[in-house]
Amino acid sequence: MKNLNHVVFALATLAFFAVACQKDSNSSLPTPKLVQGQYDYLDLNLPFSHFSEDQLSSAFPNYKNVENPLTNEGATLGRVLFYDGHLSINNLISCGSCHLQSKGFADPVPFSTGFKLGKTTRNSMSIANMSLQRNYFWDRRASKLEEQVMMPVQNHIEMGIEKLGVLPIKLAEVPYYPALFEAAFGDSEITEERISFALAQYLRSMVSGNSRFDEGAANEFSNFTELEKIGMELFTGWDSRAGCANCHGGLLFDGWSSENIGLDAVYTDQGQGDGRFKVPSLRNVAVSAPYMHDGRFNTLEEVIDHYDNGVKMNPGLSWSLIDSTGQGAKRLGLTSIEKKALVAFLKTLTDEQYLKDPKFSDPFK
Repeated sequence: MKNLNHVVFALATLAFFAVACQKDSNSSLPTPKLVQGQYDYLDLNLPFSHFSEDQLSSAFPNYKNVENPLTNEGATLGRVLFYDGHLSINNLISCGSCHLQSKGFADPVPFSTGFKLGKTTRNSMSIANMSLQRNYFWDRRASKLEEQVMMPVQNHIEMGIEKLGVLPIKLAEVPYYPALFEAAFGDSEITEERISFALAQYLRSMVSGNSRFDEGAANEFSNFTELEKIGMELFTGWDSRAGCANCHGGLLFDGWSSENIGLDAVYTDQGQGDGRFKVPSLRNVAVSAPYMHDGRFNTLEEVIDHYDNGVKMNPGLSWSLIDSTGQGAKRLGLTSIEKKALVAFLKTLTDEQYLKDPKFSDPFK
């Protein structure tokens, strides 16, 4: 009984300190290290120079928002918000907790850890070129950036602020926010809309288009090795045995649709329905493992093996992965050299500058 009393006392003491630390966490969190005008977020350095501004705006609804124009001050505020634990109910989790710059702003584990140490149900997607996408999340449930940025904040596993009205009150007590909001919006008022606008501006500024592929596109890929050229031909050829560009097309190497890629014969997570999930961009894919909505594959080699001979037939399987009989899943029959070539090509999509750019880094470090 004496030992039991000691255990109860110890647990009670720990609980007391946990609550005390949580209440005092506003004062214990660091202050962002910012220099006024240090970074130019308006210089998007888009790798799509052959498109006019009007063409980009019409093709990509999230490229601009006339109600929320991109400004240096707004993106700076968005950067602080992105990395600030104050956006979670107990100040433990930020957007940057699950989106690491060195990993292409993805999470290097299958499922991310939330504010109560619970695990998310899907893998955290890589972040880049968000303004040139039409929808967000694996199930494409958000169509506007300003809408998308607040969903993880409200999520009961991720950040836990289910009633967003609490957040402006919470941030108003943080010493560095009034000045940041005043610089971004003309006065120091903190609102739900302004929080979403600043986060969306920051994400809108996060452009990745300086990979070896982008360099090669300007000089007929003279910078590519022969293996990389073979991989590119396999990837982009519509009638090649691989034909990855059938789904991962365009300059983002993504798709505007959802696809069922035969991960399972029976899907537990139905995604958008019938086992269909958003086709993600493959830019920086070499650093954003693990892969798929559930992070089941740890390497690019495993992903290619899946498409080569691992696709499972199921009622929702995408047409491009069904064989010529219409009764089974397609088998590509890639050689070991072809598989290596595809991996080599995918690695050319890594943008080292984006992975190290200080204007996208954690301002609290």
